[in-house]
Formats: sequence, C-alpha cells, structure tokens
Amino acid sequence: MKRIALMFLRSFFFLPYYLFRLIQLGNLEKYDRFARYGFLSNLAKVANRRGRVKVECHGIENLPKETGYIIFPNHQGLYDALAFLETHERPFVTVMKKEVKDIFLLRNCIHLLQAEIIDREDVRQSMTVIKNMTNRVKNGENFIIFAEGTRSRNGNRIGEFKAGSFKSAMNARCPIVPAALIDSYKAFDTNSIKKVTVKLIYMEPLYYEDYKGMKSTEIAELVQNRVQATIDQYLAEHPSED
Repeated sequence: MKRIALMFLRSFFFLPYYLFRLIQLGNLEKYDRFARYGFLSNLAKVANRRGRVKVECHGIENLPKETGYIIFPNHQGLYDALAFLETHERPFVTVMKKEVKDIFLLRNCIHLLQAEIIDREDVRQSMTVIKNMTNRVKNGENFIIFAEGTRSRNGNRIGEFKAGSFKSAMNARCPIVPAALIDSYKAFDTNSIKKVTVKLIYMEPLYYEDYKGMKSTEIAELVQNRVQATIDQYLAEHPSED
C-alpha cells in the first residue's frame, strides 16, 4: 500500500485535473471508448512511472489482429490491471466484482471502461453478465477476465482457473489469449516502494478451431497450465529476478 500512497503523493498537484477529466470523460455520449481508454492508458503510464514500477512486456505480436477476443491472465494482486492499461493499445473491458464498484476513483474508471460488474453469489446475475460479455465480444470489444476469480496470494504460483470464466469465449467463439503476469504482486501487495519490474507476457491465442468440442473445464485447465508453464520457464531463465 505504500506504493499507492507514493503514486498519489507524487501526483498531488495533478489530482484535481485527473479527477476533472475522469468526470468529464464519463459523458459516454460525447466521448467514445477510444478517447476514454486513451486517457486511462496514459494515466496508468504516469502512475507507474511515479510509483517506480516498470512494465516489461513480451508477445504483443501474439494479440489477434481483429478485435473481439478475451485475454485470460493469472491474477496476482491489486496492481494487475495497470500492467494491461500500459501495454494493451486497444480498448478493453474488465469484469469486476461488485465489492469494488463504489470505491472512490475506481468507480470512475469502471464507468469509463464500461466494465461488467458481477455478483459471484447471484447465479442469475452472473449468467446475465456472461450473456452481455458474449454479445459485446461478438460486436468487437475485447475483454480481460481473471479466471482465478480472486488474487492467488501465492506469488508466481497461480490458482485454479474457473471453468465458468470461459463460457463467454465459448459462446462468442472468439480467440482466447492466455497471458502471464510475473511479479505483479510486488507492486501493491507488498509493503515496499523499491523499484520493481512487472513482467507481462501475451501468449499465442487459441482460436475457436483450437478449442471447439472441448468442455469448459478442459479449456480452463489447458489455459491454466500454459500460463503456469510460461511463468516457470521465464523464472528458470531469469532466476535472479524471482
């Protein structure tokens, strides 16, 4: 949490402007998703620089050229979304749990991204979110879903990917992009402001032809294993960085 405080402290005199722009861009009829996302992406880059976080990105070339895909990364901590905002050039939408939807500033970002809010204890509402996501992906929007459902809290060891997270991709028959986050937990989930490098690896996508006929549990296991294998390989090649 010290790093979050550092980001705010080093941006203190700019906070009124940032808040003004967040509110201004909230006019969805006036500002399209590219303008809204562009502001958030630039804001993430500024926050990372002032928070002493460097994002090392690999595999941008693996992102599908067409829009309408879903990225499935591991979930290490509170910082994760900032790594994607800095490196992913095209707008994306997130799925957020209802517990965070009213947090100051975060609620503004949720509004700008037009994020889907999910209540994990309400099956009917969850099914509605899956249906909404399916339609939005079919219409060319990109999503990021943390398939573990919550932070792993286990460093670079990932948790179980939930099969239900892949229903929207299966229904939309869209590309699935595995992504590996490494050391992301060190940014916000440790009590330190030392310089940190977060690694983000976009992996080769699975297209519908690659996973059609598979059960959601099989797809979840496949993606989970690929993400963990990528993390393990990276750490084996860079042992001093773990």
